[in-house]
Amino acid sequence: MTEKKKTAVVTGANRGIGLEIARQLAGLGIRVCATCRDETVGKAAQQTLKAEGLELEFRVMDVTNRAGVMALAADLLEQHGQVDILVNNAGIALDKWRSALELDPQLIRQTMEVNFIGALNCCQAFVPAMRERGYGRVVNLSSQMGSLEKMTGFLLAYRASKTALNALTRCLADELKETPDVLINSMCPGWVRTSLGGENAIRSVEEGADTAVWLATLPTGGPSGGFFQDRKPFPF
Repeated sequence: MTEKKKTAVVTGANRGIGLEIARQLAGLGIRVCATCRDETVGKAAQQTLKAEGLELEFRVMDVTNRAGVMALAADLLEQHGQVDILVNNAGIALDKWRSALELDPQLIRQTMEVNFIGALNCCQAFVPAMRERGYGRVVNLSSQMGSLEKMTGFLLAYRASKTALNALTRCLADELKETPDVLINSMCPGWVRTSLGGENAIRSVEEGADTAVWLATLPTGGPSGGFFQDRKPFPF
Protein backbone atom coordinates (compact mmCIF):
# COMPACT_ATOMS: atom_id res chain seq x y z
CA MET A 1 0.00 0.00 0.00
CA THR A 2 1.42 3.40 -1.00
CA GLU A 3 1.89 5.82 1.88
CA LYS A 4 -0.25 8.93 1.59
CA LYS A 5 1.69 12.04 0.62
CA LYS A 6 2.51 14.18 3.64
CA THR A 7 1.41 17.81 3.89
CA ALA A 8 3.51 20.55 5.47
CA VAL A 9 2.70 24.15 6.38
CA VAL A 10 5.65 26.57 6.52
CA THR A 11 5.06 30.09 7.81
CA GLY A 12 7.11 33.04 6.62
CA ALA A 13 8.09 31.01 3.57
CA ASN A 14 8.49 33.84 1.07
CA ARG A 15 12.25 34.26 1.54
CA GLY A 16 15.35 33.26 3.47
CA ILE A 17 15.27 30.23 5.73
CA GLY A 18 11.52 29.73 5.36
CA LEU A 19 11.75 29.57 1.58
CA GLU A 20 14.67 27.16 1.81
CA ILE A 21 12.77 24.91 4.22
CA ALA A 22 9.86 24.87 1.77
CA ARG A 23 12.27 24.07 -1.06
CA GLN A 24 13.90 21.17 0.77
CA LEU A 25 10.60 19.68 1.95
CA ALA A 26 9.12 19.92 -1.55
CA GLY A 27 12.27 18.25 -2.86
CA LEU A 28 11.52 15.30 -0.57
CA GLY A 29 8.12 14.85 -2.21
CA ILE A 30 6.16 16.50 0.58
CA ARG A 31 3.15 18.65 -0.34
CA VAL A 32 4.07 22.12 0.94
CA CYS A 33 1.73 24.96 1.74
CA ALA A 34 3.94 28.05 1.96
CA THR A 35 2.45 31.03 3.79
CA CYS A 36 3.27 34.68 4.34
CA ARG A 37 1.43 37.98 4.80
CA ASP A 38 2.13 39.48 1.36
CA GLU A 39 0.48 37.82 -1.62
CA THR A 40 2.81 39.44 -4.19
CA VAL A 41 6.05 38.23 -2.62
CA GLY A 42 4.49 34.88 -1.79
CA LYS A 43 3.48 34.28 -5.39
CA ALA A 44 6.96 35.32 -6.53
CA ALA A 45 8.50 32.74 -4.18
CA GLN A 46 6.11 30.12 -5.52
CA GLN A 47 7.20 30.87 -9.07
CA THR A 48 10.86 30.67 -8.05
CA LEU A 49 10.39 27.11 -6.82
CA LYS A 50 8.19 26.22 -9.76
CA ALA A 51 11.04 27.23 -12.07
CA GLU A 52 13.19 24.71 -10.18
CA GLY A 53 10.67 21.96 -10.90
CA LEU A 54 9.14 22.01 -7.43
CA GLU A 55 5.43 22.25 -6.76
CA LEU A 56 3.97 23.97 -3.74
CA GLU A 57 0.81 25.74 -2.72
CA PHE A 58 0.92 29.36 -1.57
CA ARG A 59 -1.61 30.84 0.85
CA VAL A 60 -1.79 34.28 2.45
CA MET A 61 -1.65 34.03 6.24
CA ASP A 62 -0.77 36.51 8.97
CA VAL A 63 0.18 34.44 12.01
CA THR A 64 -1.05 37.22 14.32
CA ASN A 65 -4.56 36.98 12.84
CA ARG A 66 -5.94 34.13 14.92
CA ALA A 67 -9.19 33.85 12.99
CA GLY A 68 -7.30 33.72 9.70
CA VAL A 69 -4.96 31.02 10.99
CA MET A 70 -7.88 28.91 12.20
CA ALA A 71 -9.68 29.35 8.89
CA LEU A 72 -6.64 28.25 6.89
CA ALA A 73 -6.16 25.19 9.10
CA ALA A 74 -9.79 24.18 8.60
CA ASP A 75 -9.52 24.71 4.84
CA LEU A 76 -6.33 22.67 4.48
CA LEU A 77 -7.70 19.84 6.60
CA GLU A 78 -10.81 19.74 4.45
CA GLN A 79 -8.76 19.89 1.25
CA HIS A 80 -6.04 17.38 2.12
CA GLY A 81 -7.51 15.46 5.05
CA GLN A 82 -4.42 16.05 7.18
CA VAL A 83 -1.54 18.38 7.95
CA ASP A 84 1.45 16.34 9.05
CA ILE A 85 4.11 19.01 9.49
CA LEU A 86 4.01 22.55 10.88
CA VAL A 87 7.10 24.76 10.66
CA ASN A 88 6.74 27.97 12.66
CA ASN A 89 9.31 30.10 10.87
CA ALA A 90 7.61 33.52 10.65
CA GLY A 91 9.40 36.04 12.83
CA ILE A 92 10.57 39.62 13.24
CA ALA A 93 13.50 41.38 14.94
CA LEU A 94 12.84 45.03 15.73
CA ASP A 95 14.96 46.04 18.72
CA LYS A 96 18.44 45.77 17.17
CA TRP A 97 21.02 46.57 19.86
CA ARG A 98 19.01 48.86 22.12
CA SER A 99 19.55 48.45 25.84
CA ALA A 100 16.75 46.91 27.89
CA LEU A 101 16.76 50.18 29.88
CA GLU A 102 15.85 52.14 26.75
CA LEU A 103 13.51 49.72 24.99
CA ASP A 104 9.93 50.78 24.23
CA PRO A 105 7.61 48.13 25.75
CA GLN A 106 5.40 48.42 22.68
CA LEU A 107 8.25 47.02 20.59
CA ILE A 108 8.39 44.01 22.91
CA ARG A 109 4.64 43.51 22.46
CA GLN A 110 4.96 43.64 18.67
CA THR A 111 7.79 41.12 18.68
CA MET A 112 6.03 38.72 21.04
CA GLU A 113 2.84 38.98 18.98
CA VAL A 114 4.59 37.58 15.88
CA ASN A 115 7.36 35.38 17.26
CA PHE A 116 5.50 33.78 20.16
CA ILE A 117 1.74 34.38 19.91
CA GLY A 118 1.88 33.75 16.15
CA ALA A 119 3.47 30.35 16.69
CA LEU A 120 0.97 29.62 19.47
CA ASN A 121 -1.90 30.48 17.12
CA CYS A 122 -0.55 28.04 14.54
CA CYS A 123 -0.03 25.28 17.09
CA GLN A 124 -3.54 25.69 18.43
CA ALA A 125 -4.90 25.59 14.87
CA PHE A 126 -2.99 22.56 13.56
CA VAL A 127 -1.81 20.40 16.46
CA PRO A 128 -5.22 19.17 17.74
CA ALA A 129 -5.80 17.33 14.44
CA MET A 130 -2.28 15.86 14.68
CA ARG A 131 -3.08 14.59 18.16
CA GLU A 132 -6.35 13.12 16.95
CA ARG A 133 -4.59 11.27 14.12
CA GLY A 134 -1.67 10.27 16.33
CA TYR A 135 0.97 11.76 14.02
CA GLY A 136 2.60 15.14 13.56
CA ARG A 137 5.85 17.07 13.46
CA VAL A 138 6.12 20.66 14.74
CA VAL A 139 9.31 22.68 14.31
CA ASN A 140 9.71 26.06 15.99
CA LEU A 141 12.41 28.32 14.54
CA SER A 142 14.11 29.71 17.61
CA SER A 143 17.57 31.22 18.05
CA GLN A 144 20.74 30.99 20.08
CA MET A 145 19.43 34.21 21.63
CA GLY A 146 16.55 32.21 23.09
CA SER A 147 18.92 30.16 25.25
CA LEU A 148 18.86 31.22 28.91
CA GLU A 149 22.14 29.41 29.47
CA LYS A 150 23.85 31.57 26.84
CA MET A 151 21.87 34.78 27.46
CA THR A 152 23.73 38.09 27.32
CA GLY A 153 22.61 41.73 27.10
CA PHE A 154 20.68 43.77 24.52
CA LEU A 155 18.05 42.56 22.01
CA LEU A 156 15.63 41.92 24.87
CA ALA A 157 12.48 41.78 22.73
CA TYR A 158 13.90 39.22 20.32
CA ARG A 159 15.55 37.16 23.07
CA ALA A 160 12.39 37.09 25.17
CA SER A 161 10.24 36.03 22.21
CA LYS A 162 12.53 33.14 21.33
CA THR A 163 12.84 32.05 24.96
CA ALA A 164 9.03 32.02 25.12
CA LEU A 165 8.96 29.96 21.92
CA ASN A 166 11.27 27.42 23.55
CA ALA A 167 8.92 27.33 26.56
CA LEU A 168 6.01 26.63 24.19
CA THR A 169 8.00 23.77 22.70
CA ARG A 170 8.68 22.19 26.09
CA CYS A 171 5.11 22.67 27.35
CA LEU A 172 3.42 21.18 24.30
CA ALA A 173 5.85 18.28 24.10
CA ASP A 174 5.09 17.39 27.70
CA GLU A 175 1.32 17.81 27.26
CA LEU A 176 1.40 15.53 24.21
CA LYS A 177 3.68 12.83 25.61
CA GLU A 178 0.73 10.41 25.64
CA THR A 179 0.67 10.82 21.83
CA PRO A 180 4.25 9.72 21.20
CA ASP A 181 4.28 10.20 17.43
CA VAL A 182 3.46 13.91 17.65
CA LEU A 183 6.94 15.39 18.03
CA ILE A 184 7.52 19.08 18.83
CA ASN A 185 10.99 20.61 18.82
CA SER A 186 12.80 23.93 18.56
CA MET A 187 15.91 24.63 16.53
CA CYS A 188 18.33 27.49 16.04
CA PRO A 189 19.66 28.01 12.51
CA GLY A 190 22.71 30.01 13.58
CA TRP A 191 23.85 33.25 11.96
CA VAL A 192 22.51 32.88 8.42
CA ARG A 193 22.94 35.10 5.34
CA THR A 194 19.38 36.43 5.00
CA SER A 195 17.77 39.86 5.10
CA LEU A 196 17.67 39.44 8.89
CA GLY A 197 21.14 37.96 9.36
CA GLY A 198 22.89 40.22 6.85
CA GLU A 199 25.44 39.51 4.15
CA ASN A 200 28.29 39.03 6.61
CA ALA A 201 26.65 36.05 8.31
CA ILE A 202 28.72 32.88 8.30
CA ARG A 203 26.08 30.32 7.34
CA SER A 204 24.15 29.69 4.13
CA VAL A 205 20.37 29.34 4.05
CA GLU A 206 20.87 25.67 3.17
CA GLU A 207 22.81 25.16 6.42
CA GLY A 208 20.26 27.19 8.36
CA ALA A 209 17.34 25.13 7.07
CA ASP A 210 18.89 21.68 7.43
CA THR A 211 18.03 21.00 11.07
CA ALA A 212 14.45 22.23 10.60
CA VAL A 213 13.95 19.80 7.71
CA TRP A 214 15.53 17.00 9.75
CA LEU A 215 13.13 17.67 12.65
CA ALA A 216 10.17 17.95 10.27
CA THR A 217 10.88 14.46 8.94
CA LEU A 218 11.90 12.65 12.14
CA PRO A 219 11.05 8.95 12.25
CA THR A 220 8.80 7.44 14.89
CA GLY A 221 10.62 7.42 18.21
CA GLY A 222 12.47 10.67 17.51
CA PRO A 223 13.06 13.35 20.14
CA SER A 224 10.38 15.75 21.36
CA GLY A 225 10.69 18.84 23.52
CA GLY A 226 14.29 19.43 22.44
CA PHE A 227 16.29 22.42 21.22
CA PHE A 228 18.71 21.66 18.39
CA GLN A 229 21.37 23.16 16.18
CA ASP A 230 23.12 21.20 13.43
CA ARG A 231 21.03 18.15 14.42
CA LYS A 232 22.55 18.17 17.93
CA PRO A 233 21.04 19.28 21.25
CA PHE A 234 21.60 22.95 22.05
CA PRO A 235 21.43 24.36 25.61
CA PHE A 236 18.08 25.77 26.71
